[in-house]
Amino acid sequence: MSSIWKKKSHEEIKEIIFDALDNNVDYVKQNILGLPASYLDDKVFHQDASFLKNSPFTSTLVNNPNHIGCHTLGKSEPFFSGIQAIERQVIEICSVDILKGDPDNHDGYIASGGTESNIQAVWIYRNYFMKKYGAKREEVAIICSEDSHYSFDKAANILAIPIVKIKVNPETREVTKAALIETLEAAKKDGIKHFVVICNMMTTMFGSVDDVDIFIDVLQEKNTSFKMHVDGAYGGFYYPFTKNKGRLTFENEHITSFTLDAHKMAQAPYGTGIFLIRKDYIQYVNTSEASYVEGEDYTLIGSRSGANAIAVWMILMKNGPFGWQEKIFILQKRTDWMSEQLAEMNVDYYRHSKSNIITIKSNCIHKDIAAEFGLIPDNHQNPKWYKIVIMDHVTIEKLMSLVLRIKAFQKIRSPKI
Repeated sequence: MSSIWKKKSHEEIKEIIFDALDNNVDYVKQNILGLPASYLDDKVFHQDASFLKNSPFTSTLVNNPNHIGCHTLGKSEPFFSGIQAIERQVIEICSVDILKGDPDNHDGYIASGGTESNIQAVWIYRNYFMKKYGAKREEVAIICSEDSHYSFDKAANILAIPIVKIKVNPETREVTKAALIETLEAAKKDGIKHFVVICNMMTTMFGSVDDVDIFIDVLQEKNTSFKMHVDGAYGGFYYPFTKNKGRLTFENEHITSFTLDAHKMAQAPYGTGIFLIRKDYIQYVNTSEASYVEGEDYTLIGSRSGANAIAVWMILMKNGPFGWQEKIFILQKRTDWMSEQLAEMNVDYYRHSKSNIITIKSNCIHKDIAAEFGLIPDNHQNPKWYKIVIMDHVTIEKLMSLVLRIKAFQKIRSPKI
């Protein structure tokens, strides 16, 4: 196993980041004339501000490194090599220390978010099936549950391939074997020969987790050509720390790629997703036309800020693996507490036992209360559910305010005689 993820002090973090920045291009001291890039505008973002010497993340923003390309493949733009090394560490920590893969066996990059990472995965597999098996574009389809993120609808639209959705049990949010078989067989009758299979590691609305073994068993029983991607945009920095038995990790040989979002549970700046994939797959989306880029470009986004990679690395290193375990443990306990309160009030809700999302049926909470507490509906036009997300700032004190408002509303709606 990798030993990269170890807790570091603020001083250690500063030293590592500033050393990495020293290995990046220096536009002032070096004669760099060919890059369409520079520091942030120093008329606005002053490089000599005194606080920068104690702020590695802000210093990285000001230095403005461009992380175009994929840095796990070998060649990359040499001007930003120092910070690229930090990004490679983030990819290794997520692939090996969190998702139990083998060291040095994964490619990936810091993307703009989960949506881009999910589209990147589908793009790779579409091209894989077309190049390796000579499949026609219309013979490749995304298959996912109806609770999957809308980014897969975007992927189907952009990549011009079909998407088929599996109905879930409305109470348990589970994909059943029967529903999967029905959807799969219907798709095959429509001419689909290859499937990009999406398995959810905590859905955005419900926090539900797909049973990966149901997918694998059915796909193998039906002799189906498939590649599996796990959408852990929400759950990637949460679920592995509550229940990680190898089925939703790289230990599972049937899973080829993952999406994680650092700007959700990891509290990195927005625009910080993570795409991870086993070696020998990302090559299927190489844009060789990017010949002026050292190493060419294998990513959907192209140019991107290296500061986002620094942010994730700093957050992971400051907490360390045990600090992260404790963080998730506390959130689990808060979610347990809120679930108990709702049960005592006979409020109908859904919660996966290893999730920090609680979704309440809309007929159990007044829309004005939901709006007051910023609860998110599944549909703004016709909500059937409202969700609570137990983040770091969502304390029991704040949750108690919601509990009291629900109790008060229940008394008004059902006065004692």
